[in-house]
Amino acid sequence: MLAELRAVLAAGGIEDPDAEAQLLLGHALGASRGRVQAMSVLGAPVDPERVDAVRELAEERARRVPLQHLTGRAPFRSIELSVGPGVFVPRPETETVAQFAIDALQAVPDPEPVAVDLCTGSGAIALAIAAEVPTARVWAVEKSREAHAWAERNVREWGAGRVELLLGDARDPQLPERIVGRVDVLVSNPPYVPRDMVPRDPEVRDHDPELALYSGADGLELIRAISLVGLGLVRPGGTLVLEHAEMQGESIRRLLAADGWRAAATHRDLTGRDRATTALR
Repeated sequence: MLAELRAVLAAGGIEDPDAEAQLLLGHALGASRGRVQAMSVLGAPVDPERVDAVRELAEERARRVPLQHLTGRAPFRSIELSVGPGVFVPRPETETVAQFAIDALQAVPDPEPVAVDLCTGSGAIALAIAAEVPTARVWAVEKSREAHAWAERNVREWGAGRVELLLGDARDPQLPERIVGRVDVLVSNPPYVPRDMVPRDPEVRDHDPELALYSGADGLELIRAISLVGLGLVRPGGTLVLEHAEMQGESIRRLLAADGWRAAATHRDLTGRDRATTALR
């Protein structure tokens, strides 16, 4: 079964057909990837009632439907999120962005540091913060009603009553007055693709919502807005963390410095690409 799935996925141009065959079969069987590997070593039979279902999943994946849409789940750091059509699928590189926010919060002397995640999408960054900084108070803002519905589901599962989810625009997030000017960390994975630069990967181009991808002619339209909004939200000495494309770091550092942010610095992800820029209020 795994050999058949691998062949179908490889023919569809999937980068890692071995891993994805195991994940799809595990999803169909209700088993972990490790369990599927063990079953393969043992030569265990596959329930005939599951065979057609997993073949259909593999064919859809070969047509470049995102794996996470087929399984309905996306791992992110220590949690696993519900995702599907209408919400941006969280990527491994965003885990590095979340780490900068987590590190900054853990360094705050206040026993209840305040974090805000703008353009939260599925809620990935906000919920990772809540999981790893259990004393933090976290607000998450999302404009898209479709994405907000996914974030609501994830907040119910992972928020532990410590993540406040708002339906709103990052340009005017309508956060409670009591935290305005008192935010310790403002973090965002905003849309940053220039409107004329269509992504190559079909999973992104055809399935991620446009609202989560494109941001003006140079991709920095919303980042400019977040920079200005953040000046009013973040306390003196607080931290801004932004995800962006690998060629945008220098431009973002310049615009942050021009707006009055201090110590802007760009950082690489685990693949060595410039991925996040941080700055101090």
